Amino acid sequence: MILLDSNTIIYFASPGFAGHRREYSKLDLAASAVSRIEVLGYHSLEQDKEKDFEDYFASIVVLEMTSEVVERAIWLRQQRKIGLGDALVAATALVHELTLATRNTKDFKWITSLTVIDPFGDTAPSQD
Repeated sequence: MILLDSNTIIYFASPGFAGHRREYSKLDLAASAVSRIEVLGYHSLEQDKEKDFEDYFASIVVLEMTSEVVERAIWLRQQRKIGLGDALVAATALVHELTLATRNTKDFKWITSLTVIDPFGDTAPSQD
């Protein structure tokens, strides 16, 4: 299963990235509850886009923020400066042993136990 970062979900909604979205739709996908908050909580989100994102989140697995995810995020933030959202998304991927698909690979490269891919620069992984 692949964990989609918020930026990946937003890019997938853009017409210019329809091919990437199609390729990844063949895989088992998940998002953190944090990504759902980040995407749907955007203050200027138009109603039609909100519906599209709601439908997309309904089509994938949304992983809740567990106490284990919270503890791992705390540990990550103690290691290095990292935003709260990024720490929670990375912690979700680590706890569930998922590959993280993000456009911002540089923000996560220091987490050696985390597998990170750029879904727009890397070939879509095969589903094992």
